[in-house]
Amino acid sequence: MKAAVWHRTKDVRIENVEEPVVNPGQVKVKVEWTGICGSDLHAYHHGIGVQTGVPHPISGEMAPLTLGHEFAGTVAEVGDGVTNVNVGDRVTIEPLIYCGECEYCRQGRYNQCERFGFVGLNANGGFAEYAIVQPYMVHKLPDQVSLEEGALVEPTAVAFHAVRSSRMKVGDKVAVFGVGPIGLLTILSAKAAGAAQIIAVDVSDERLAKAQEIGATAMINGARQNTEEEILALTGTGVDVAFEAAGAQPTFTNAVNTVKKGGEVVVIAAFAKPASIDLMQLMVKEASVTAILAYRHISTGSPEPSRFGLI
Repeated sequence: MKAAVWHRTKDVRIENVEEPVVNPGQVKVKVEWTGICGSDLHAYHHGIGVQTGVPHPISGEMAPLTLGHEFAGTVAEVGDGVTNVNVGDRVTIEPLIYCGECEYCRQGRYNQCERFGFVGLNANGGFAEYAIVQPYMVHKLPDQVSLEEGALVEPTAVAFHAVRSSRMKVGDKVAVFGVGPIGLLTILSAKAAGAAQIIAVDVSDERLAKAQEIGATAMINGARQNTEEEILALTGTGVDVAFEAAGAQPTFTNAVNTVKKGGEVVVIAAFAKPASIDLMQLMVKEASVTAILAYRHISTGSPEPSRFGLI
């Protein structure tokens, strides 16, 4: 089969590889749609997150690896002992790899597992015709959800988790810095959670137009406008929550500078290198900076520990 295989930084090849064989306790998925995540770009440009040198302690795999973790498809085959899905089921994949045994997994925080990993970074992923995954990763799609939409479930879970984990309340003012796919999904999630004002910040007019289409109440092009001045003019004292979905020093600085006293900056994007922060400003504002990694228990909303955490 064909697959997009990561070999090293800036070296991803479309190759003919052996079609994977399903083993007991595994599920083989015929991939129909796969999204390109910012994590895939970080893997390509910087090698961030890719398992290299030694096999991952859970998956047993390392580079060269097939990329891709935002994917949906049809169950092609199930191994012995798999009971939660059947051949032909339309499914989306929760690509988190975790042990289910460490302190964090036992607390239900499986996205913080001591041996955490991702299908597509620490095991072969969905940029291929077929992928092998664990049963707990496989979630059936409702009939009204297409397979194309199914590939968006995983990034939507990221945005939903960011908003749910934040201190945002109904009626709050928020800003979303970077309105690529994750930023746009964050706008949708903030809108659903009751944000009264949603300010979208980007340097792409096309992305800002999409942000307006899905519910942003104001758009700022940081390449042409003074982002901080515009946000303060729109809000008076700043936003309650700023979501950083760009992964860049200028947007992170703007986020810190435009949250109000007692406000919060939530970092969603991965940063390719360390960022600097004005701690004195945080102190004066009694503001906070938090971050999220992926998601956990999104469909159930349950805080209870579970080996089979659901998107």
